[in-house]
Formats: sequence, structure tokens, C-alpha cells
Amino acid sequence: MSIEEYQHTLTEQIQSAGKGDTSSTVLGVAVGEDRYLIPMTEVSEVIQIPKLAHVPLTQPWFLGLANVRGNLYGVTDLGVYLGGNPTAFNLKSRILLASPGNKMFGGFIVNSMLGIRSLSEFTPVKSAKKKLPKGVIANYKDTEGRLWRELSLYELIRDEKFLQIASE
Repeated sequence: MSIEEYQHTLTEQIQSAGKGDTSSTVLGVAVGEDRYLIPMTEVSEVIQIPKLAHVPLTQPWFLGLANVRGNLYGVTDLGVYLGGNPTAFNLKSRILLASPGNKMFGGFIVNSMLGIRSLSEFTPVKSAKKKLPKGVIANYKDTEGRLWRELSLYELIRDEKFLQIASE
């Protein structure tokens, strides 16, 4: 399948998912070795990685700015932001665009897309820790026993740490 066919199929899935019960529709993504479920209501678009304008003296997780149809998106390496090590991006890597309002635009690079899912496919898991990491809403396991974390991009974008991109 070509990249264009993949994007077209994914766009159709996103649009058709938007017509159903979106509260339980999530987008599965891989970030490093971890798997995340992102609420479909928080993903405005999925794009290939464009040329980024580097911004000096910023946090290691902030990769630069992307101009997407006239809107500037700050692009974050989601894995590094969540505490992981930097990983190389490839042809499967994508940017999830989110814009919760008030002219806030965030782009999050993920290593690969794992498809549109329903939360009903997963079993909730109680966290051993009382408090989940920032942005993580809940933990789940799939039928094969793999751990998935539900992640709110909107919560990340509004986090004080996320808004402070200048390096210390």
C-alpha cells in the first residue's frame, strides 16, 4: 500500500469514526516501545512529517515548527516528552495534530499508527501507582495482554511544562 493510499484509508476511517460514538473511539499509536490510545475527538488530522523550522534554545522534546495550511504547530517528540529516549523516525512515523482552541496548535510525532479502535475492545487496568503520569487518563490491556495507555493530547497541550519550551 502506498503512503497516499494509507493516508486516504486513514482519513476515511477517521471521518467514519467521527459519525459514530466518538466518546469510545480511539486512535492506537506506537511511541517507542509503548502503545497509546488517543481519543479521536482530540485528533484533528494525521499528517506525514513535513520540513520543520528548528527553534534554537528549546527543550529536547520540542522539534520545531510546522506550517500546516497557514497554522503554525509546535511539534513535539511525544516519546521524549513522556520521558522516553529519542528514537529514529521513519516512513511509518506521523504527526497527530491537535487544536483544543484559543489558537493553541500542537503536533505530536508518533513512531507508527496502530489503527482506529473502540475502548470496548480493551479491559481497564488499575494502576499500581495512585497517580497516573500527566496526560494519561487510564491504562488498558488488549486480548493479547499488552498494556495500552489512554492519553489526552488536550491535557498535554494545556500542561504548564508543555507550554515552557525554552531550555533551562
